[in-house]
Amino acid sequence: MLRTETAASPDRLRAALAGLAAYQAADRGAKRRLGGVRHRRGRARLRNYGGAGPPVIFIPSLINPPFILDLTRRQSLLRWLAQQGHRTLLLDWGTPDAAARDMDIADHVTQLLLPLIRRLAEPPILIGYCLGGTIAAAAACLTPVAGLAMIAAPWQFDGFDTGARARIAELWAAARPACKAMGFVPMEVLQTGFWQLDPARTISKYEAFAAMPPGGDAARTFVALEDWANAGAPLTFAAGAEMFESLFANNITGAGGWTIAGTAIDPGGLACPTIDFVSMHDRIVPAASAIGFADRRELAAGHVGMIVGSGARAQLWQPLADWISRTRAGREAPHHSARRSPP
Repeated sequence: MLRTETAASPDRLRAALAGLAAYQAADRGAKRRLGGVRHRRGRARLRNYGGAGPPVIFIPSLINPPFILDLTRRQSLLRWLAQQGHRTLLLDWGTPDAAARDMDIADHVTQLLLPLIRRLAEPPILIGYCLGGTIAAAAACLTPVAGLAMIAAPWQFDGFDTGARARIAELWAAARPACKAMGFVPMEVLQTGFWQLDPARTISKYEAFAAMPPGGDAARTFVALEDWANAGAPLTFAAGAEMFESLFANNITGAGGWTIAGTAIDPGGLACPTIDFVSMHDRIVPAASAIGFADRRELAAGHVGMIVGSGARAQLWQPLADWISRTRAGREAPHHSARRSPP
């Protein structure tokens, strides 16, 4: 990819390689610690960030680590929300072992997420980011919750452009035999797919990093974000196959064909408050893939920038906190996720 993108410019090639070398050698400082563990279920952990009131659970994607939501002291949506008085919890999916190879996305919902939700004294508000939003929507259809917020979460997978879906299908066809033999989908396979969504930007960001003053705020943020993007536990083989084949290839969610434990997953029929935060500049999860809730907030930020960018607090953090407050205030009694009655 590097050779292709810089074929006409040896100077760009040298700059990108210099940026990559600088990233690899950068000082990371002390290791970041996530919130303390409140509840456990198998390899999954529910981490506590403090606050008060009804529980608010953040559900990250299965693909990248959860610490994008708690990136640094200054760039932590979770710690900020707790400071606003909301009882903030983070689901940490943990690392699967070889015995979990047959655990698909539905199993992550029923075997890990739902048991953790049921450990709480009252129905929580669920907030899902990226594929975590898709998973949160499924959970909300299967157990009582007080509200559901989806952030840059794909649902209509035919909203991804044809070229991207073709590249993803080609990647999976090549990787599937080895992944099946191993029983999991390594992060390297997934990261290759992300790179192919926007190869020009993948190269240009390392070119830009080569010119940044070492140790400055911008450089430290770049390193923290790249460490997050390049890290992460592998997916179980079954979850990877479901993502590539049922979601991306067949759009099972958008087509209304996703069922879990005999229940059709239809978030449009939820009785609890729902909201969708949609990035209009998202190169990873395009706006056209959003679920289509009536309460839709469109953000002028990218997939990651909406969480940790310079405008994140104004565009996402504060509106999300306001929605949580309204949802809490409107609960004279716990809301349930039962379907609305037909007219």
